[in-house]
Amino acid sequence: MNDAECQLLLPDPHQMGQIDALAARQVPIRTLMENAGRAVARAVRRHMRPCRVVVLCGPGNNGGDGYVAARRLAEAGWAVSVASLAPPRPGGDAADVAALWTGPRVPFTAEEVARYDLVIDAVFGAGLSRPVGEDVAAVLRAGRRIVAIDMPTGVDGATGSVWGHAVPAELTVTFCRLKPGHLLLPGRELCGRSELADIGIPESVIAPAQVRTWRNAPGLWQVPHCGVESYKYSRGVVSICGGGQMPGAARLSAAGARGSGAGLVRLAAGPAADLYRMQAPAGLIIDSAPLEDLLHDARRKVWVCGPGLTVDEVAATFSTLVAAGRQVVADAGAFSMAAGQPDRLRGATVITPHAGEFARVFGHPGADRPAAARQAAVRTGAVVVMKGPDTIIASPDGRVAINDHATPALGTAGSGDTLTGIVSAMLAAGMPPWEGACAAVWLHGEAAMHAGPWPIAEQFDLHLGAARAKAEALGRKALGKEMPDGKMRA
Repeated sequence: MNDAECQLLLPDPHQMGQIDALAARQVPIRTLMENAGRAVARAVRRHMRPCRVVVLCGPGNNGGDGYVAARRLAEAGWAVSVASLAPPRPGGDAADVAALWTGPRVPFTAEEVARYDLVIDAVFGAGLSRPVGEDVAAVLRAGRRIVAIDMPTGVDGATGSVWGHAVPAELTVTFCRLKPGHLLLPGRELCGRSELADIGIPESVIAPAQVRTWRNAPGLWQVPHCGVESYKYSRGVVSICGGGQMPGAARLSAAGARGSGAGLVRLAAGPAADLYRMQAPAGLIIDSAPLEDLLHDARRKVWVCGPGLTVDEVAATFSTLVAAGRQVVADAGAFSMAAGQPDRLRGATVITPHAGEFARVFGHPGADRPAAARQAAVRTGAVVVMKGPDTIIASPDGRVAINDHATPALGTAGSGDTLTGIVSAMLAAGMPPWEGACAAVWLHGEAAMHAGPWPIAEQFDLHLGAARAKAEALGRKALGKEMPDGKMRA
């Protein structure tokens, strides 16, 4: 496994504890602690000028990392003091490295911390066991600049949520793998810039921990290659159910499907066909025949149901599509249909609710949104795309991807309709549902980045071709098939 693939894995703190325990059989914890502290010191020296530093150390291994970082910075000539919340447990590895610190020790108080230019937060790491009190937060808050070790104190490494109080860091240095909390909000904002350091944990101990969470990026999936023998049906046919009251949503879905590579896109509008034909682009086919007749075409395997549809319109189409064995991407009106009745979504292949729609169907997700998305996926049998600034893609088999590849520009009406079209194009091209949904979410974010600072939803599809080309290039590189000069390995 190469570096790009390694960074895709996101153990939660419990799994990280398993990894640490397995690693300790091959590499002593003391060695890992020394490596971690050295990595923090290097990161501080790389990003900041020499200044007065106070390292705030907790009683556990996170504090042990802090004692090492203090020693390494002092050896490099920096003015460093240590303030301990509590002493390490006697006889442990953290106590051993704490004993090696011979520099100044100062009180763990806000008044003392305010005297320093930089605070290194080594109080608690990713695996919190209790909420952080205001007394600890007040000390951290007195710092001018903060570098956190592993995770800012108070941020849950598994969920990104805050336990009690948390103070933002400018830089967070973590080890072996990013944690979900580095990507999930509000943790992502509280971490500042997250930097991953290799501290010598062997790759052989990762697999037994059965990590089921990834950072969403090319290499986790591959978009289908369009070769010289490709044609419209091999690239896939996408069909979209169009309603009679809100035609714009279906048009945006169609544009997303066409822009992301679908070979043929057809809009099933029934009696409203003339409404759609008035503004239909040349490459979009508008069908007026009844849905039952359209389903006789076996090539039409993937359908979008929900954007622009009323509850009655969804109810009249969704069950028919499921009964016909079609892959269904459900959004928008489908969640109004299933409000408080998640079983009504069974049979969908992918569902794409935003936070409000998710709560309407499944209830409030709570602090652990990956767990809530997993449960919803199991309940419905569908891949769940919980949309947001940290979109979560959950499979019924337990796999989860967290997407931080996005921009606030996506927060505009119609953006989600475009996404459903991209998802459907990936499915129509033959991608498995979870991988196809992951790819679609990443492409959606990339297209928005290309579209500029204030785009509207009608512009996103114009940049999907460039987004897909970038995904293909990054995917090849992540899998180790591309040389640095761009040439392909045999």
